[in-house]
Amino acid sequence: MTPARTDHTGLARLRTIGIMAHIDAGKTTMTERILFYTGTTHKMGEVHDGTTVMDTTAQERDRGITITAAATRCEWRDHTIQIIDTPGHVDFTVEVERSLRVLDGCVTAYDGVAGVEPQTENVWRQADRYHVPRICFVNKMDRVGANLFRCVEMMVDRLGVTPLVTQLPIGVGPDFAGVVDLVEMTALTWPGDDLVVGEIPARLREEARHHREQLLEALAAVDDTVLERYLAGADLTAAEINAGIRRATISGAANPVLCGSAFKNKGVQPLLDAIVDYLPSPLDVPPVPGTTLDGRPAVERPCAPDQPFTALAFKVQVDRHLGRLTYLRLYSGQVTGGTQVMNTTRDRKERIGKIYQMHADRRTERATATAGEIVAVQGLRHTTTGDTLCDPAHQVLLESMTFPEPVLAVAVEPRSKADADGLSATIANLAAEDPTFRAHRDPETGQTILSGMGELHLQVLVERMRAEFGVEVTTGAPRVSYRETIGRAVEQVTYMHKKQDGGRGQYAKVVLNLLPLPRSSPDDPTYEFHNLVTGGAVPKEYIPAVEAGVGDAMQAGVLTGHPVVGVRVELVDGQYHEKDSSDLAFRAAAAMAFRIAVRQASPVLLEPVMSVEVVTPPEYLGDVVGDLVARRGTVRALDERRGARMVWAAVPLAEMFGYVGVLRSRTQGRATYSMPFDRHGEAPAHVTREAVARFVG
Repeated sequence: MTPARTDHTGLARLRTIGIMAHIDAGKTTMTERILFYTGTTHKMGEVHDGTTVMDTTAQERDRGITITAAATRCEWRDHTIQIIDTPGHVDFTVEVERSLRVLDGCVTAYDGVAGVEPQTENVWRQADRYHVPRICFVNKMDRVGANLFRCVEMMVDRLGVTPLVTQLPIGVGPDFAGVVDLVEMTALTWPGDDLVVGEIPARLREEARHHREQLLEALAAVDDTVLERYLAGADLTAAEINAGIRRATISGAANPVLCGSAFKNKGVQPLLDAIVDYLPSPLDVPPVPGTTLDGRPAVERPCAPDQPFTALAFKVQVDRHLGRLTYLRLYSGQVTGGTQVMNTTRDRKERIGKIYQMHADRRTERATATAGEIVAVQGLRHTTTGDTLCDPAHQVLLESMTFPEPVLAVAVEPRSKADADGLSATIANLAAEDPTFRAHRDPETGQTILSGMGELHLQVLVERMRAEFGVEVTTGAPRVSYRETIGRAVEQVTYMHKKQDGGRGQYAKVVLNLLPLPRSSPDDPTYEFHNLVTGGAVPKEYIPAVEAGVGDAMQAGVLTGHPVVGVRVELVDGQYHEKDSSDLAFRAAAAMAFRIAVRQASPVLLEPVMSVEVVTPPEYLGDVVGDLVARRGTVRALDERRGARMVWAAVPLAEMFGYVGVLRSRTQGRATYSMPFDRHGEAPAHVTREAVARFVG
């Protein structure tokens, strides 16, 4: 644990936290209750009614899920708590990733019935990567089947948590009435909306003493100060226990576990107390490290207003009224509106416009922002997610963020000319907001291809195009980019190009050989041209035209119109005319000779084959392998790594559309995969027939 630094600015009373969990674990409901009980709002919103403060977009309210991370702040016990409510769906994992990058701590919510769910594992690993201290809150204890200690066992087994269980439930399921505080040894109940502190019910006193002893043993195992007192037989005070839990939480050695029911308004106030008591302030975490731009040793920026200004842009949002808003976490110094700053990531100067304190989609203008705070600013034209902003006189570069590559693509076409005119700008705005969204125009098909993290991600993006930007598009799966080649060699294929329309004519004759060109890797050449003409049958000045004609013909094969690859072309003979031959004539003759030769050479359709790597829990290995084989895949290798099973396979791309949804379904969302291009392989007969039929039709 980093020693706490001297605080002259109130930073010790600042908490910057996130709420993260699997979808439908109750994150947004929990945040709504926090805002209500801290007095920030005066009415509790409900996800099922679409009235929550933190779900701000039409897509979020319609679907009842969080799609974009929303920031707010509240006050509790003379502490300021900055909160980021993150999505729980795996398609929007980028929102969790960039939020965790700027958080000092977080609360992980669990469904009391389901326990540790797949996306909880993913976000827990993300938090491990950024060394973010965590509190565990087992939610939905009012549901039938809720079980605190089964959830705790799953935390240990799946997440490697060292749990510090600080509460016991009073009642289970519909009879859930409150919790026993094992630190203070009191009962906390909610007969109405208000918290009542009382004595532990007689039936639970022995169980409470037993679990308090287990709490002290677990805490002594991870905190030396508590260990000394515990071994000495001292009766630890609540203050000493809380101090030990705080040290263990901030160091990452253990995680306190609380429980409650946010929807039934039970357990929220103790959770707020735990956030204040156990999670770190900016003074409890190490100064943010950075590197200088002139090769000097790495520098640190302590979180203090009197240090040089340093901030990280972690989110970009395009507001219909304010334009581009950039969310910043200030790590040091302070900044006012109108200040010129340096974007060291892009080596460009920017000017801060207005500064806003965000409360979900509402905002309050501020004159100044200071170290430790999260704000949104206008005016940054070139800054994107992960960029460093700093004082131009004290330049530093902070560690940026890495984001996963898109795994699914869809083709879109504008419905009208007006939609076509607005599509490019709309895509640019969406790409500025979302680093996992990519778009490009396929030069072969002419389609605009959108790539994202999953089907829901792409559906939401298309809906936003219509709802927010007024651009209507039709969607469909992108065409597979096939290739064509030849199955056998052909020799002495002759074509004479001859035209006489009065005046100077056109005359050229070429004789070609075509041979299959072996390829062992994607880096091998796809085409070779060799001039084997002797005796001047084709003058040298026409050879480049012959090669150009072959190149023209290779752009569109005879089966499906896709490019031809893997061919060695030999020019072996020809004939020319003193007056009528020209570059144009030899180019046309070579193109036609090549097309005739390809038809005679048993043309073959090649399909893109992907190198698929799947990481899955062992219990789903059979289902994963069976599904890959059913997709015409060939399993190349199996391996084991850290308790998970690795599968390497080669699978045609045409069979992989929609795979992300199937994989999640078969593995309860616990498996992940990557899919880089491997090679083009010969397509089976039925695939060739279907592709040819589509081309001809």
